[in-house]
Amino acid sequence: MSVLAHGIGAQHDLPLSPFYAFAGAFAALFVSFLALGLLWSASRFRGDRAGRPLPAAVQRAADARPTRIAVRALGLAAALLVVLYLVLGPADPDRNPAPGAVYVLLWVGLVPASLLLGPVWRLLNPLRTLHLLGCRVLRRDPAAGRPLPPRVGMWPAAAGLLAFTWLELVAPDPASPPALLLFLALYSAAQFVGAALYGARWFDHADAFEVYSGLLARLSPLGRRPADRRLVLRSPFNGLDATPQLPGLVATVCVMLGSTAYDGFSDAPSWITTVQTSGLGRTTTATLGLLGAVVLVAALYALCAGATRLLSGQLPHPLTAFAHSLVPIALGYLVAHYFTLFVTEGPRTVMVALGTDNPAPPEPPLGPGGVATLQVLAIVLGHVLGVVAAHDRSVRLFPPGRAVAGQLPLLVLMVAYTIGGLALLIA
Repeated sequence: MSVLAHGIGAQHDLPLSPFYAFAGAFAALFVSFLALGLLWSASRFRGDRAGRPLPAAVQRAADARPTRIAVRALGLAAALLVVLYLVLGPADPDRNPAPGAVYVLLWVGLVPASLLLGPVWRLLNPLRTLHLLGCRVLRRDPAAGRPLPPRVGMWPAAAGLLAFTWLELVAPDPASPPALLLFLALYSAAQFVGAALYGARWFDHADAFEVYSGLLARLSPLGRRPADRRLVLRSPFNGLDATPQLPGLVATVCVMLGSTAYDGFSDAPSWITTVQTSGLGRTTTATLGLLGAVVLVAALYALCAGATRLLSGQLPHPLTAFAHSLVPIALGYLVAHYFTLFVTEGPRTVMVALGTDNPAPPEPPLGPGGVATLQVLAIVLGHVLGVVAAHDRSVRLFPPGRAVAGQLPLLVLMVAYTIGGLALLIA
């Protein structure tokens, strides 16, 4: 399953004019920036306080004990099937649905699922379910444990995401059942140790897939108000505005951005040649490339945060204050790079699981021109949404005379990210 060995390769030489792609992207960013500066002078987002409550019947159905038990059982059963396929299934990844289930249905499928339904992995998570069952057997409160140090934040999730993307994009044979089984065993062991020490709250901060799903769910129209636990329909901007400013948030989003960027770059002929001829060896060189992409994304954002603080005066937490604006950018990259993989390898994985022997993946619903247009629109729209989120936060934090000037570094950063994202698609 060569496509899974690299997640999905960047689609070079797409039928799209670079001039029109870059010109359109720059125009969208600058027009949105100028319009916001002229017309948006006060903060309009209310975070978790916003939203229109859903009907009481919908709330009762969603929160009903049978509903939650059924969803947890579904997640646990799916995980058990994946493990059984890894242990007992064919060694050939083309005939084993487990790699596709992990790299496509889980990793990529969480994007549309979280956008439509909210942080779904929190309920589906088989590790959380097993921890809950273990606590029931031991007659222990699942929340019992040591207080989680505030400095931990999302750092364990960032490390988990980096480890998973390393497996997907760098490991010599990421689709082989032994490699996947080893990763899942080590990852599960680390999560269970953390949950044993700190209780179920550990998953909120440390489970890479829960945090990944939760960040994407910030852009979902479905949300839950913390004050009264009501399910609400809301503007995605309000969900994004409520993103908790925890330690490790920047690292987590930068891993999402940097790993996706590396996924596109790793398919470039020049990089393939570099990896194959490097004296350090393929795995070491690819690892350095992945780390370099993540560090570059993070360094650019750190420079932007420092410049914003200098231009706008005192800012208590410059790194986390605008980190939420990177989430829609990461989403745009994910859609651009993984759409084709999801709509082709997703159905193929299901067909293999249903017993079809090595089926051919279906044709993408969009032709090359349609895919190229979707990819460019996803990247540009993600950056425009990031500009809007950053502008609303700046007019809330900064004095009126400095709000627009304070955003200039963010605009430069988003232009740089846009150039990089489009270059990976059309270079």
